[in-house]
Amino acid sequence: MNWIYLDNNATTRPDPRVVEAMLPFLGDQYANPSSVHLFGQQVRHAVETAREQVAGALGAKPRQIVFTGGGSEANTLAIRGTLASRPNKRHFITTAVEHDSVLRLAGQLEKEGYRVTYLGVDPLGRLDLAELEAALADDTALVSVMHANNETGVIFPIERIGQLTAARGVPLHVDATQTVGKLPVDTGKLPVQLLTLAAHKFHGPKGVGAVYVGKGVRLRPQVLGGHQERDLRAGTENVPGIVGTGAAIQLAVTHLEEENTRVRALRDRLEAGLLERIAIAHVNGDRTQRLPNTINIGFEALEAEAVLMLLSKEGICVSSGSACSSGSLEPSHVLQAMGIDPRIAHGAVRFSLSRFTTDEEITRTLEIVPRAIERLQSLQPREVPGAAALSPRGLATP
Repeated sequence: MNWIYLDNNATTRPDPRVVEAMLPFLGDQYANPSSVHLFGQQVRHAVETAREQVAGALGAKPRQIVFTGGGSEANTLAIRGTLASRPNKRHFITTAVEHDSVLRLAGQLEKEGYRVTYLGVDPLGRLDLAELEAALADDTALVSVMHANNETGVIFPIERIGQLTAARGVPLHVDATQTVGKLPVDTGKLPVQLLTLAAHKFHGPKGVGAVYVGKGVRLRPQVLGGHQERDLRAGTENVPGIVGTGAAIQLAVTHLEEENTRVRALRDRLEAGLLERIAIAHVNGDRTQRLPNTINIGFEALEAEAVLMLLSKEGICVSSGSACSSGSLEPSHVLQAMGIDPRIAHGAVRFSLSRFTTDEEITRTLEIVPRAIERLQSLQPREVPGAAALSPRGLATP
């Protein structure tokens, strides 16, 4: 089947040039980069070149980049590593709409005795900065805020957030997993002390992440063993993945203009077409301060799982905010935090494009999705006069 892949916030297709850069290190260039012999040092050079590529793309210095085994591990190192270095401060601030790698860690921190503040969002998914300012306290050890939300694409004002945290002497960690490769991310201009990313979000390999560690920031390692990554992350480096990350981020920088022009135009055409053709479609989130590739649309009174399955049969790959894997019909924690009407939130579907998305694919999607939604609507039970109404979850309501 020729898939129409519109799930790029989940993962992206590896760029063929990235794969080509990785291949030698999956074959002949197999030495351990920690070995002192010339063969090992040749591989070490490739790792350090990739570090320079990542640093250059982020406006950082190579020594400020620490490679990890993915974005979730990068977030753990940034957060736990900082908290461990500030043991006398037991307050952690994050938002109610973070990725699970942050929210589940925050829940664990609460069990360990930390006081955790979860900042709320308004119906458009925007943070209340007055709430952040009021939450900052003398014992606040760290603030962790995503750059852009993975479900709605809403972009948070990191510059203003950083000003507020800096005024209180509190370090700021930014999860930039969804913005690197889609927006300019310059640590020389952003007031952040820690920033994390994952290579597979910008057409690189899976299983590789990185942490930017600002000047003067102290971290304690979370994986102990050897002295790799400046003693901050033990374990023999994933050389093919790291090389691929360097190649991918360099390519991503060269395609930033395309992301913000051609990809944005495709996204806007898809959004306008869906809203025009489907009366029950509602956009979730701020439509101005948003990633150029992302749409979150709620199809009122439908279940997202049914939409996903029907579109998948037609060859269209999209995602739902619902916790499908757990068997739960509850809408995503992001849409709940936004206070979205449950009849809309239960039918929320995310469409996320990439530089590999074509005009023809958007045309085909605009043909398939309205037809699929119409079919699902036709299968809904009709209301019987005098009978109990059915809720969006199929439960009788008075």
